[in-house]
Amino acid sequence: MDNILQPTPWDKRNFHIDTYQLTTTSLEALEQTNEVEGHFTLKVDPFENKENLLKYGFYYVDTLIEPVGKKENLQLFEKEGIRFSRDYDKTEILEIATEAFTNGRFHRDFNIPDYMADRRYKNWVNDLIEKDIILALHFEGRTAGFFAYEDDKILLLGIHKDFRGRGLAKAFTSHCVQEQFKLSGYDTLKTSISPVNLASLNVFIALGFRLKNTVDVYHKLHGSLPVGG
Repeated sequence: MDNILQPTPWDKRNFHIDTYQLTTTSLEALEQTNEVEGHFTLKVDPFENKENLLKYGFYYVDTLIEPVGKKENLQLFEKEGIRFSRDYDKTEILEIATEAFTNGRFHRDFNIPDYMADRRYKNWVNDLIEKDIILALHFEGRTAGFFAYEDDKILLLGIHKDFRGRGLAKAFTSHCVQEQFKLSGYDTLKTSISPVNLASLNVFIALGFRLKNTVDVYHKLHGSLPVGG
């Protein structure tokens, strides 16, 4: 079963129910989601027939687009007064994490309370802090945002609500991407963004990234979440 239903312990710790990601849309896999309690994630081609997914209780939550950027195509932007570093106040980064991602797929899942979705992002970012793969944006004496990366993947970009719309994101992200190219040794980087997050999509397009793959994301809850969990 583990080959079809892969446990996702990083989600289980937030929702206090078994959580899985399906590796296939086969009938065998869909039937197994009726045999065990848990919360399930399934990523599928947008053009795949979704009839069986709906029959087995799956519901649409998001679409993810994959921007891909090549080192030679990176466009750098400048903004006076910004800097990035690994020296930051952890609590300020976690504060941004709890309010910057309210359009994520778990926030859009009607079975997941917002406080659980908030906790998921906060715990994820705490893991990234522990792995030392976060760069903080400093501006006007404050922590204004952060950039998280690993290998050839850009994981998260968060800007504090007080600093959005001030032209910081393109300059900050472009220099972080440049740093990631240098540190990782990769010539191509990729990320994953929901189309509802137009601000982030526009940033990466401006930096020279091109939109590649797209997947639809479906969830299913079989059983119930603990009350007050």
